Amino acid sequence: MTSQMTHKDQQKLKKFEKIDKPILKFKEKLSYGLGDLGNGLMFDMGMIYLLKFYTDILGISAFYGGLVFLVAKIFDAFVDTGVGTIVDSRRNIGPKGKFRPFILYGTVPLALLTILSFISPDLSYTGKVVWAFATYLLFNMAYSIVNIPYGSLSASMSLNSDDRTQLSVFRNMGSQGALFFAGIIVIPMVDKFSNHAIGYPIVVGALALVGICLHLICYKGVKERYIVEREEIKGTNKKAFLGLLKNEAFTVLAIYTLLTIMALFLKQSAQLYYFEYVMGYPNLVGLVSTLNFAVLFPALYLTTVLSKKFGKKATALIGVGGFIIFELLNYAFFGEHLIPFLIISTISSFFLVIPNTVTWAFIADVVEYGQWKSGIRSEGITYSSYSFTRKVSQALAGFVPGVALTVIGYQPNVQQSAETLHGLKFLFFVIPAGASLVALLIFLFFYPLTDRKHKQIVKELTLREEV
Repeated sequence: MTSQMTHKDQQKLKKFEKIDKPILKFKEKLSYGLGDLGNGLMFDMGMIYLLKFYTDILGISAFYGGLVFLVAKIFDAFVDTGVGTIVDSRRNIGPKGKFRPFILYGTVPLALLTILSFISPDLSYTGKVVWAFATYLLFNMAYSIVNIPYGSLSASMSLNSDDRTQLSVFRNMGSQGALFFAGIIVIPMVDKFSNHAIGYPIVVGALALVGICLHLICYKGVKERYIVEREEIKGTNKKAFLGLLKNEAFTVLAIYTLLTIMALFLKQSAQLYYFEYVMGYPNLVGLVSTLNFAVLFPALYLTTVLSKKFGKKATALIGVGGFIIFELLNYAFFGEHLIPFLIISTISSFFLVIPNTVTWAFIADVVEYGQWKSGIRSEGITYSSYSFTRKVSQALAGFVPGVALTVIGYQPNVQQSAETLHGLKFLFFVIPAGASLVALLIFLFFYPLTDRKHKQIVKELTLREEV
């Protein structure tokens, strides 16, 4: 019996040695990254332009515009958990896989609802508010159906830490690429139309069509290798959720994400107002997006180097710390002077790429950590619960500027008061930096997973024959 067990353990260790090696080719990593480029060409339209579209084109107040974001994102956070449960509960998984079919069948409805969100019908004021709520709720639901399986997919592609870091690099490359194209294309193209109410849906529709093509490339180009099909046992999903509540790595990551993503989207929501009214350059978003994209590849390379040398946790902390320092420098000294602002803002964005890149590798690691603690592997529930946190942060990032604009006395399309201009500056620099500082301290002292510990967890799961 002892020799048989020893032989069996040796076989398990050989399996671990095999799955611990990097296996993903460039083509597959690129295909995965293009999937998030497709996501961003639809999702980023809403986060960057929709609030200003609501206030300046549709004609509803900043307060109601912010309230749309708050309600829709909180609603969508619950939709995420439902989608994640459905994904994890799938049985009789066919050749298309566990996650990929959602990308294939969900992309066209998502594109159509993206366009619908930027249509401004001739309705009463109340009708316009209802229209904004209805279209954005539906858009976010469609986005969840595509994005939750897409995010869960990476945990099934490879168990190797370097592979997962690379997937995060390519995913962030796609995400940042979407921000770049959205930043430099949308406003100039919309400006070519004498009626912006017509220009917005046409331009957004063209980008959404490209997004569909990129989703299809992702669907065809990636492979699911590590899939656990659960037995149909009553209460498994409940146990998975309860296990997640006891997963301290997930809890800390969720709080960290809530704060850092809120900081990112606060800046995206406020930048159009800041550029137009404080700096006097309403089209500056194109140049800023170009500069941010220019530092993307050096930042991604540095992320890979730092991650191999120091691990993902230390790498994320370096990035967040740099972002905080340069945001506060802009607030204190450079924020109203074009060239110094652009230099410091670009350096700040360089540092912000780093934590945003490794974040996606963290959530894949948390899947194994939860499985190691509870015995249940739940990619869908883990990622959807993580997405719940991101949606709450996006809700706050959409709501806070709307409320803040009202509090500081913002009035659309007129010269702003000195108090309003200072309020915009505080909103654009200090609040994101402050939220990020709290996130850094929490992550530094309470996040338990290092790369070395994750490797040991995967080894133990292999010996338990759970991967």
